[in-house]
Amino acid sequence: MKRLPALLSALALTATPVLAPAAPAAATAAALLLAPAATATPLLAQAATAPLLAQAAATPVLTLGAATPAEAAPAYHVVRPGETIKSIAARFGLRRRDLRAWNGIIKPNQPSADGVLNLAEPVGGGLSGWRSSIETVTPGAVNWAPAKKCPVPPAGLRKVWVTYIDFYGVSHQGSIVVHRTIAARTQRAFQALYRMRFRIQGMSPMTLNAPYISDMGAVTSGYNCRAVNGSKTWSQHAYGKAVDVNPVQNPMVRGTYIDPAGGTTFLQRGAYRRGMMHAAGAVRAFTDNGFHWGGRWRTLRDDMHFSMNNR
Repeated sequence: MKRLPALLSALALTATPVLAPAAPAAATAAALLLAPAATATPLLAQAATAPLLAQAAATPVLTLGAATPAEAAPAYHVVRPGETIKSIAARFGLRRRDLRAWNGIIKPNQPSADGVLNLAEPVGGGLSGWRSSIETVTPGAVNWAPAKKCPVPPAGLRKVWVTYIDFYGVSHQGSIVVHRTIAARTQRAFQALYRMRFRIQGMSPMTLNAPYISDMGAVTSGYNCRAVNGSKTWSQHAYGKAVDVNPVQNPMVRGTYIDPAGGTTFLQRGAYRRGMMHAAGAVRAFTDNGFHWGGRWRTLRDDMHFSMNNR
């Protein structure tokens, strides 16, 4: 694929709050590097984490025989609003400096709501550090079919590569296709999620990033040439101007209809579980970058959905 010119810059966590990244100057392409941090991963091993056991039950749909990194993952804690390094360390009987080291949170930064913190030293070293780039896309890359008369041609789309942290605390390079006009702000939103230590169930290419997941409905994604369910109106995804994050953990609810069906165990939105998004937490990564959140809609609620025009 043709790669757009990349602008490299080092962004140290020491100089940036854990939540919202400083917005870089408008650029059509950028490769942003963050200082590596300790790996974040789940699976609960301590009695003190018993209230979190329900979180581990809501794992991805697995392909039989496929291995996951779950067994190597340390205990974890999903951060609630108002929690600090001091309060979390006290709750679990940990030293504050260890908690910071295991999660790459450098003073004076504090954890962000919806972020996930290791409660033990991760196996295998730290995260890879943030990296991102923007590419043009080919017709084949988006299954372009002229007969479908999709509203945006491949030339109007971009593939955004970002570093993300999966449910087991392992960092990957994942991609998402969006309209070229929102590629830079999409980068910034995912950079904010990374700094929050927010976890994403899976991003393309899934055969490399999460081969143990068989349900592609669980994937965080953007462009999709389709109509709004039950209508002939193009979805904002067909324009590449919408992003869905962790669909299973943040389902769309209209009356008794839930999509995806696996999201039924995540309807209690007051809970803080791995991958869930809340207004005071991970949602801000997108709304601070100009997206509207479907979790504020009234005729239906779509907690996974972020769009530019609030549709």
